[in-house]
Amino acid sequence: YLTVTSVIAVVLLTLASIVEKETADPKERPLIANVYLTRLKKGMRLQADPTVIYGIKNYMGKITKKDLLTPHAYNTYTNKGLPLGPISSVSIEAIKAVLWPSESDYLFFVSKNDGTHIFCPDLKCHNKAVKEWQIDFFKKNR
Repeated sequence: YLTVTSVIAVVLLTLASIVEKETADPKERPLIANVYLTRLKKGMRLQADPTVIYGIKNYMGKITKKDLLTPHAYNTYTNKGLPLGPISSVSIEAIKAVLWPSESDYLFFVSKNDGTHIFCPDLKCHNKAVKEWQIDFFKKNR
């Protein structure tokens, strides 16, 4: 049976594993942790790309719209809340980020394709960042 302590540990490690996989910049971990904690509190889906990747057999390096919409136990685009368990090993820094997240009003972030992100408080900002850093970036860099 599970104790309260073991449940808390699984939740902490699961969220920390997502934070771990989400950024290459250690300074961003507390911000990313805050985004995910805020989204959980608001009942929003996490929509974490690393959780989608974790459930893809033979992942080839690019997430498709089909991948985002294909349900599996770890897909936080199709499932609310946290996935079943951690998706990777975690660093102490990722654990600390979840325990002591930054304070912000951010609900979204978008990869700048260099290991860092643009953070946004609303969908309008997010959609603009997606256009600039995903759509336009990849059209320009084909």
